Amino acid sequence: MTQGQDRFHVRLRVADDVVEVRAVGEIDIATVGAFRAALWAAPARPLLRLDLSGVQVLSAAGVRALVAAHLRVRARGGELVVVDPDPVVTRVLRATGLHRIIPVRHGDAAVEVTPRRLAACA
Repeated sequence: MTQGQDRFHVRLRVADDVVEVRAVGEIDIATVGAFRAALWAAPARPLLRLDLSGVQVLSAAGVRALVAAHLRVRARGGELVVVDPDPVVTRVLRATGLHRIIPVRHGDAAVEVTPRRLAACA
């Protein structure tokens, strides 16, 4: 689907203790597969930082992918943190109550992770 690819892209950066995923575009039924694939491609690290500052739409399909990624990262002993979500995305996170489950950080707020043993990658 080229139309979905034109509307959405993801960048992945891997460091020693953190994986940074930056999503740009719309996360909806047409693009959620690429979003999910990027989250699943992230190697196990203590912290998965998900930058949603470039995302203007987060549909129910995107919310489901975000919850699944959160559960997967937690099962590996890590933590997923949403960083700088667009105001529209912030409203979705608040409306769904996801902001109570997944930490959301704005600006340069430091992200601290409780050290845990990472489970082996499957």
